[in-house]
Amino acid sequence: MTINLEMVSDVVCPWCWLGLRRVTSAIEIFGAEKIDFRMRPFQLDASIPSQGVDYKEYMKNKFGDTSKDNKWVQMRQHLEAAGEAENIPFRFEDIPIRPNTFNAHRIIRWAQGQSVDGKSLGPRAAEALFHAYFKRHKDIGDTKILLNIAEQVGLIPEVVEKLFNEDADIKPLQDEEAFYRNLGVSGVPTFIANGKYAIQGAQEVTSLVTFLEQVEAGPPDM
Repeated sequence: MTINLEMVSDVVCPWCWLGLRRVTSAIEIFGAEKIDFRMRPFQLDASIPSQGVDYKEYMKNKFGDTSKDNKWVQMRQHLEAAGEAENIPFRFEDIPIRPNTFNAHRIIRWAQGQSVDGKSLGPRAAEALFHAYFKRHKDIGDTKILLNIAEQVGLIPEVVEKLFNEDADIKPLQDEEAFYRNLGVSGVPTFIANGKYAIQGAQEVTSLVTFLEQVEAGPPDM
């Protein structure tokens, strides 16, 4: 039985990069041939303008003075430690822009429709976007940067540029995000298996493997 596994995430969510790394490892342990893995869109803040906003100012408005020992400082320290274990070099102090991520999700959606060796390019596109934002501190709301990322993951830049200038995918992407919100997804990452079972958060690899084993076994073990 093939398990349809969806990861609902946003590409500016550090927990989501951890989640992607961990679920990728879990899939390899469980058996990649038994999983159809797909990325699904979720904007943590769709109100951000297309040109983005200053990152430090945005985080200050959200969490308060980030120079003090507040919730964000504690979370950042925890993330940096967790990132080291997954070879993720979080350096939040150097991020200049908090972008609007809608166009980044469009890249993932287009990549999702392409495959290599039977595997969708969607997860590869998400990984490239996480890397660009958190490691290289690129503005992943910028069209030129997104075109470069698209080319890196195997998409044709000229085709992607043409798609950006059209709007045929905008409503379907908005509807897709709304679908997961209506399912009750309010935080990311959220993993949904076979449209029935869900687990939320950047779970440890062992927990994700157990989740997949329980889905495979089916009721009443779930």
